[in-house]
Amino acid sequence: MTSGSDPIAALAVLGDESRRRLLDFVRRARRPVTREEASAAVGISRKLAAFHLDKLVASGLLQSRHGGHGPRRVGRTPKVYEPTPHTLSLSLPPRRHDLLASLLTEALTAQKQGENAQEAALRVARKRGEAVGAEARSGDIMATLESLGFEPAEEGAGRTVLHNCPFHPVAAQAPDLICGMNQAFLSGCLAASGHSETTAVLTPQPGICCVELRTDR
Repeated sequence: MTSGSDPIAALAVLGDESRRRLLDFVRRARRPVTREEASAAVGISRKLAAFHLDKLVASGLLQSRHGGHGPRRVGRTPKVYEPTPHTLSLSLPPRRHDLLASLLTEALTAQKQGENAQEAALRVARKRGEAVGAEARSGDIMATLESLGFEPAEEGAGRTVLHNCPFHPVAAQAPDLICGMNQAFLSGCLAASGHSETTAVLTPQPGICCVELRTDR
C-alpha cells in the first residue's frame, strides 16, 4: 500500500465478511457514502456499520470526513466514507514490479540522443539507486535493502547474499536487461550511501537474486 500502511494488517481487517461487503459497497458507490447508506446496503445496524467502517479507515482502506448529505447528528453534518487513492499490494516473497515499471518508463521517456534502450535503462537505474542511497546515507544500508525486498544476509568473507529478487519473474524473462538494471541500481545505492568499499557483482544463481554484494576487508 503506497500510503505506508501495513498490507498484512489491512488484509487481516478484511477477514470479517461484513467489512468486505462494506468496502465493496463503498468502492462501487463512486461517491461518498454515509453510515446509514452503508448499513442499509449490507443489512446490519448503523452502529455496527460505523464500527466496521472506522476499522477500514484505520487500516488505510477507506477515508472519512464530515460533510455528507443527510440527517445531522449532534449538530454535525453526517460522516461519509470513500475509497483511498492508495493501492494495496502484498506479495510473499516481496516483489517490486512497481519500481521496475517506473524505471523502465523513465528510461523509455528520457532516452538521450545516441543512447540505446538498454543504456538508458542502466543509467536510469543507477540514478534511482543513487537517490535511494542518498536517503539511506545516515542509516543502515542493509535495512534499506531489506525494505526493498532483497532479503540480504551476510555470509562471511565480505559476502552479502540477496536471497530474494524483487524483480522476479520478469528478470528471468529478460536477464541481461533486468539483472543489469538491478546491478546498476544497487551500485548506485551503495555508492551514494557511502559504501564505496562494497561492490554489486553479477553472480546469477537459481533461487536467489542475480547480484551479490562483496566488501573489501
